[in-house]
Amino acid sequence: MTLTSERSPSPQPASGGRGAKRPGLFERIALYNRQVVAELRKVIWPTRQELVTYTIVSIVFVTAMVALVSLYDFAFTKAVLGIFG
Repeated sequence: MTLTSERSPSPQPASGGRGAKRPGLFERIALYNRQVVAELRKVIWPTRQELVTYTIVSIVFVTAMVALVSLYDFAFTKAVLGIFG
């Protein structure tokens, strides 16, 4: 065991660290586009049948919510007109 106070040089930051050279605008856009394409390749796209099913379920759900809100609106309108009418 030595008692000398030798310091090892601090490691240099990886790319993106302080003092690192930032790539140009077009390089960053190209990198972004490559990353987007790579992520889109990981996506599990629905089949046509799944897409039709999801669309129908969504339309039915939205229609039911519109009907429910309309019913509440009608009921509250009648109640307010009955009270203050």
